[in-house]
Amino acid sequence: MKSLRFAMVVGLTFLGGAVFAQSKTESIKVLGNCSMCKKTIETSLKVSGVTAANWNTETKMLKVSYDSTKISNDEVQKKVAAVGYDTPKYKAKNEVYDALHGCCQYDREAGDKLPKAPKKH
Repeated sequence: MKSLRFAMVVGLTFLGGAVFAQSKTESIKVLGNCSMCKKTIETSLKVSGVTAANWNTETKMLKVSYDSTKISNDEVQKKVAAVGYDTPKYKAKNEVYDALHGCCQYDREAGDKLPKAPKKH
């Protein structure tokens, strides 16, 4: 009976560890300017798999927590770029950037200094 209990405890421990191992928290540079940018960036990540997103207007860093079995870092960056904000791997489409409010239009030349994603063949 004790060995069965022990086996169950060990099994649940490994199962619990596997669940937590899928959660990631990362920081991503995202260009933007103001509190409207913050709202748009964070709202773009209210999707399945993302558990928290906080963009800092001063540091331009997005701290995002997500379940890596449901969404990837690349997908997170694509979602942010889709609403008009450049990330290290993805640049927002010009027409989406141009539609941002005037105060939200950041210096895109500064974004050219962000590292780019490797080209896919």
